[in-house]
Amino acid sequence: MTLMDKVKRYLHTPQGRENIEKAKRMARDPKTQQKARGLFERLRSRSHHR
Repeated sequence: MTLMDKVKRYLHTPQGRENIEKAKRMARDPKTQQKARGLFERLRSRSHHR
């Protein structure tokens, strides 16, 4: 069984579905979006400095 198979199986469990919903709620939160943008900017700026 590959890692992707395990992930797919987990996502169909009640706990997996709850985590998907939690991630969706967090993704809609403006604070979370701002944190994610900041993280991506830092990662992007590091890769340009190499």
